[in-house]
Amino acid sequence: MEQTAQYFQKIGNDMWLTEDERENLKISYRIKDVIYAEKSRFQHVMVLDSYDFGRMLVLDGVVQTTSIDGHIYNEMISHVPLSIHPNPEKVLIIGGGDCGVAREVCKYPNVKEIDMVEIDELVVKACKEHLPEVSGNLNDPRVNFLYVDGVQYVKEKENEYDVIIVDSSDPVGPAEQLFSKPFYHNLQRALKEDGLMVCQSQSPIFHLDVLKQSYHHLSSLFPITKLYTAVVPTYPGGLWSFTIGSKKYTDIQVKEFNKDTKYVNQDLLEGCFKLPKFLQDALKSS
Repeated sequence: MEQTAQYFQKIGNDMWLTEDERENLKISYRIKDVIYAEKSRFQHVMVLDSYDFGRMLVLDGVVQTTSIDGHIYNEMISHVPLSIHPNPEKVLIIGGGDCGVAREVCKYPNVKEIDMVEIDELVVKACKEHLPEVSGNLNDPRVNFLYVDGVQYVKEKENEYDVIIVDSSDPVGPAEQLFSKPFYHNLQRALKEDGLMVCQSQSPIFHLDVLKQSYHHLSSLFPITKLYTAVVPTYPGGLWSFTIGSKKYTDIQVKEFNKDTKYVNQDLLEGCFKLPKFLQDALKSS
């Protein structure tokens, strides 16, 4: 409990989780209760119940997803690439321990196999048990849970996947490799000849340098690179970005989107690639 307590601040009778986002920005959440707290081999894992965002997954004191808006991120990083590829049958998810992305991919009956590579099994267990709003207590026989290092895993793959989804945490510590050009190169090789991949590329407001770097790396590896955005209130700045690297396909193939979603619809699929001017200008200089 001592390690768990370090992440909280008591103000009167209230308990607050304060996340150090950057040197000049801290974000605080008023917490109702600690639902789950455990230290894995890799990180400190918590599921908290908050007043404004409901239950949330917190890794090493940093909020990863919440029950109130986690679906926005998970739907956008999943349905956009799966609506561009005309027939995705084998999908790789790197990260995504909250199971939200895998839950969305399972909504596609034509997908025959989903390899979910998450280094920390404890995150999956915690979310399936304590964060069902995000995980849906995922139980689909097409999902193969592989508790290994995603960076090492893709080094050994070639011409295997139709779609790869990189659901990574921020580029700090071990996760920094998930934003590197050698990693993206291995993803490119792991894709089939008409495959495509997507990664989250951080906040256009606060992490424009990371966004530009990711876009530049993918542009040098794929003939088609596209950036799109969504608004996720939990994440700093609200506006969040995703970058696609594709070997062949460019446009949304779906004409009438009919999946069971809360956020994504046909208009969003077609409109999410329309970027504000500052982002258009940033990509021209990347």
